[in-house]
Amino acid sequence: MKFEKIKTDLLIIGGGTAGCYAALTASENSDVKILICEKAHIKRSGCLAAGVNALNAYITEGHTPKDYVEYARKDADGIVRDDLLYSMCERLNKVTKRLEDMGLVILKDENGKYVARGNRNIKINGENIKPLLASAVEKLPNVTILNRVNVIDFSVSDNRIRGAFAFGIENGTFYTIEADAVIVATGGAAGLYRPNNPGFSRHKMWYPPFNTGAGYAMGIKHGAEMTTLEMRFIALRCKDTIAPTGTLAQGAGAKQINSLGEVYETKYGLTTSERVYGTVCENLEGRGPCYLKTEGVSPETEDSLIRAYLNMAPSQTIKWIESGRNISEQNVEIEGTEPYIVGGHTASGYWVDTNRQTTIKGLYAAGDVAGGCPQKYVTGALAEGEIAALSAVKFISESKASPIGEDEIKAHISETEGFMSKGTSLFTAEQLEEAMQTVMDSYAGGIKTSYRFNEKQLDIADMKIRQIEKLSESLHAEDYQELMYIYELRERLTVCRSVIAHLKARHETRWHSFAENLDYPEKDNANWRKYVNSRMENGEIKIILRELTEEGQRAYEHSN
Repeated sequence: MKFEKIKTDLLIIGGGTAGCYAALTASENSDVKILICEKAHIKRSGCLAAGVNALNAYITEGHTPKDYVEYARKDADGIVRDDLLYSMCERLNKVTKRLEDMGLVILKDENGKYVARGNRNIKINGENIKPLLASAVEKLPNVTILNRVNVIDFSVSDNRIRGAFAFGIENGTFYTIEADAVIVATGGAAGLYRPNNPGFSRHKMWYPPFNTGAGYAMGIKHGAEMTTLEMRFIALRCKDTIAPTGTLAQGAGAKQINSLGEVYETKYGLTTSERVYGTVCENLEGRGPCYLKTEGVSPETEDSLIRAYLNMAPSQTIKWIESGRNISEQNVEIEGTEPYIVGGHTASGYWVDTNRQTTIKGLYAAGDVAGGCPQKYVTGALAEGEIAALSAVKFISESKASPIGEDEIKAHISETEGFMSKGTSLFTAEQLEEAMQTVMDSYAGGIKTSYRFNEKQLDIADMKIRQIEKLSESLHAEDYQELMYIYELRERLTVCRSVIAHLKARHETRWHSFAENLDYPEKDNANWRKYVNSRMENGEIKIILRELTEEGQRAYEHSN
């Protein structure tokens, strides 16, 4: 292993949507030295790797940021932060215009106006959206990019960030990175639960399988306050292909129906969690399978759907073609995915102030890793990248970090070298990952139990996750790719423990399926209209209950 120490002003961990835009913003508003560390390659990394066909967060004509805030608040049943939502919403259209200036094709009507898809979405040709962002970042003179570099831990002293530790997956270099401020933009956590498709196809899932909760885990281990991890996200998807259903529901007006042909979506409610819950209930009560009704759509709609899915989920288009039946001749079967922890759709993630600073000084969070601000999607992640960057630049001008101590460096080098020098181990990272997913699926509200759980099951889940965590200490890596797999597993295990603690702490069922607590099956506004937060202290998860901020509140600062 080679060793390298790097000093930078601003470290950005994760070169996805939020990370790239943070770099653009910081570069254009200061002369700070910026370093991006990306586990993959910024050209095709993160949630935008394969492209998207719509921007789902946009203030369309006739609507205001307040309308979007109210929509997000209703969908999350009130457990949101208005200051975060407003500061995001006020930037949505500006960052969209910036994307268009970069070369993104946004569809327009005969009057030159963006083509809307519903009240909050606009249509795009977005297969090259990530390369456009990456290209803009690569041209910045004060930005250095380290691709294929896996960040494994923060350096924190007296609750002040000092940098991070990482290793090169291809070049075998251990990096000690000193920074005056850090923006974590690593995305959410997939792969905690057993997915729909097993074995070789287990990575055919809704959320990127490479997003392992690394950003969450590093913060959790250093005592950062986290929020609302119990608000898991479960996507309603096309069966087998795990292709999006929004294009069918919004673009084609397809209703959710059961096997009897009955429309059931209005029976359970139309929030994101209620759409999943309704599908689960219909199946449990013997009226499945469930579908999106596409029988009888027009040839024009059929053609647009085939093209849309060819762009964003080719496997669904191939499935239609291979079936030998047109879309208008068959309905599309739907199912829920396994649960994910993703702050871009729900409110789970770091507890941040309005400037996106976490409870660790100098550490900022943006995009899916930041909590309190659901329904971000692409443009919201860009907006948070901008906010975090501007805040970090100001912080850097006022505060400099102390150097990282040699003892801390040696301890992290020793840990990584230990995984590579142990010889053989009884288990592989893949085997322990499968064991972890089985535990979460069976005892922490996965697909197997129709997303339901009780306190005794959560106790079992916690015990078994701790056992797997202990076993992971003896894993062996043959090369740096396998070393990355070990750290990814350990990141997921840390997040699992926090998720279990949060699920156990909220004694109500506020979001059906997302957090279906069988011990407390009803919603309890009197006692639980509040944030469930947590902080790890001495290796244990301590729950912190916070009162909701006021509706319309525009600013929040950490008070303790």
